[in-house]
Amino acid sequence: MSNLKEICGGLPLDPLPPNRGRDPSVPHAPIRTPNLTAEEERLALRNALRYFPPSHHATLAPEFAQELRQYGHIYMYRFCPTLHMRAYPIDQYPCRTRQAASIMLMIMNNLDPAVAQFPQELVTYGGNGQVFSNWAQFRLVMHYLSEMTEEQTLVMYSGHPMGLFPSLPSSPRAIITNGMVIPNYSSREQYEKMFALGVSMYGQMTAGSYCYIGPQGIVHGTMLTVLNAGRRYLGSGDLSGRVFVTSGLGGMSGAQAKAAVIAGCIGVIAEVDEAPLRKRHEQGWLMEVTSNIEHCIKCIREAKRSKTPLSLGYHGNIVDLWERLLLEYERTGELLVDLGSDQTSLHNPYNGGYYPVQLSFRQANQLMSTDPNRFRTMVQESLRRHIKAINKLSDAGMFFWDYGNAFLLEAQRAGAEVEKVGGGATEFRYPSYVQHIMGDIFSLGFGPFRWVCTSGNPQDLAVTDNIAATVLEEIGANVTDHIRQQYNDNIRWIREAGKHKMVVGSQARILYSDQRGRVCIALAINQAIADGRVSAPVVISRDHHDVSGTDSPFRETSNVYDGSAFCADMAVQNFVGDAFRGATWVALHNGGGVGWGEVMNGGFGLLLDGSEEAAKRARLMLNWDVSNGVARRCWSGNSNAYETIQRTMEEHRQLRVTMPFPVQDEHVLDRALQG
Repeated sequence: MSNLKEICGGLPLDPLPPNRGRDPSVPHAPIRTPNLTAEEERLALRNALRYFPPSHHATLAPEFAQELRQYGHIYMYRFCPTLHMRAYPIDQYPCRTRQAASIMLMIMNNLDPAVAQFPQELVTYGGNGQVFSNWAQFRLVMHYLSEMTEEQTLVMYSGHPMGLFPSLPSSPRAIITNGMVIPNYSSREQYEKMFALGVSMYGQMTAGSYCYIGPQGIVHGTMLTVLNAGRRYLGSGDLSGRVFVTSGLGGMSGAQAKAAVIAGCIGVIAEVDEAPLRKRHEQGWLMEVTSNIEHCIKCIREAKRSKTPLSLGYHGNIVDLWERLLLEYERTGELLVDLGSDQTSLHNPYNGGYYPVQLSFRQANQLMSTDPNRFRTMVQESLRRHIKAINKLSDAGMFFWDYGNAFLLEAQRAGAEVEKVGGGATEFRYPSYVQHIMGDIFSLGFGPFRWVCTSGNPQDLAVTDNIAATVLEEIGANVTDHIRQQYNDNIRWIREAGKHKMVVGSQARILYSDQRGRVCIALAINQAIADGRVSAPVVISRDHHDVSGTDSPFRETSNVYDGSAFCADMAVQNFVGDAFRGATWVALHNGGGVGWGEVMNGGFGLLLDGSEEAAKRARLMLNWDVSNGVARRCWSGNSNAYETIQRTMEEHRQLRVTMPFPVQDEHVLDRALQG
């Protein structure tokens, strides 16, 4: 408790903490190359020193300047706390309101070294998904939250705490915006400069909204994607003996190995960096690891023959693996792969998100900072080779999809053959997983609902797991077959989740549910807190990657075909609507998931404390949080969404949505346009 008091005491200035620099025992973010002019360097330094009284400037200025030149950003390592960063039980946080304590808990979970990708650079996942821009911001935020009353709101501008402002008890306790840049200036190059200057920040999705729960969230989403890909492409929900080849074992992509095994198939995942590979193996998420490509091919053959579920990590470049699988097919006529995708961080292709096949991992890390232009050229050459092998295997019968990581978008920019003849602006030779697999689920109102037990007690998680499964079983009895299948996948997941050792960091759980399921689960958990069956409050949230939260033309809204895929009204409305319907905190970001300037997304956190007030907030907010997106998808012409919103209007008399009339006779358009 005394340690938590210490980090809530504001900036330690008298005396300054010793400058320990970077901790060599944890992974670190790649060096950034913002290419600042001398004048911009001066501005970055001036901006960083704003947090400190002038009496400390002579000490801090030289080390901040060194960080800027050495790492491309001022992280203020001196102020990185020494206490173990994790989600402490909620009653240990010094504060005046539990709502503030819940935010503190979630922030510290995001920065837990077991959860965060680069904890000392405040990066939670995705290579550059920041919680804050520097450690001074972290300490000020914790201080403000410890002092806050229920008549104040913390205002966050891209990592910077603007301060506590008077508000109402019904208002959110924190309003977070990240990367709200004027559209014409929202380019990658401008971002690197703005981040180095300390004036804007890339919060990804759940990094900058303090709601990341470790890779469990994406394990579940990946399992659903792989199961539904099998149903769609292979005509079967049984994936035994089927091979899924992909890449990436870092923050988000680390989930692929575990998801493949739970779905019952053989997952082969390439990864160039040994650290995440080792981490996933130690966690038991990867069953085997090899750096020998021949051994890798042999393992695939054996697992395919015996139909044994397997997660195999190949320590090497994914392009080498695809080319080797192609060679095997050309030599023997045997296609060893059924399903393929990619989860390298291509929203961040030139700063550690993608490693070109021509270079070793070490060479690539060196070249990206010493000769960024040459590195860019090599990434693009590698992407062209990457696609060439995939195209040939796909012609032979493999089914490939884009995982919404900007893989096909960057491949297209590199000149690779991914064009879809006659396709729209968001369509490529291969569908995105939203267009073919998850989009239908979103349109039914299903998405990644999650909760965190703030006691830190695994027993509370077990009780909430049982509540969620029971609720879905009860309401799943009276739904259509299509919806029941989704409920059943999630009941199977939740009943088995405890066995799969999913928890990393906080005691958290995720499942996909529709509007009715989310509301019923939240109310049932709130009642269990009131009854004492759950020992402490529960925070509910979701991934932004959801029905309503995200406008992303190459991912979440890639199956919106009325021309509005590039409009962001839905995400902004989502953020505002959640705020006044009772969310404890809300966040709006530029750039989550597929890259800066490519997407707008909104998220929330809501504290359930067993009170009637919490139940009222949950009911109001969760109904809106789903219906907003279903209504938008309905208006764009999606038939699943049309049926879903119609059913929802019958259940909720106060809901009235503008419904579209379809054009039934295309000749009407032809005649009008010819005339």
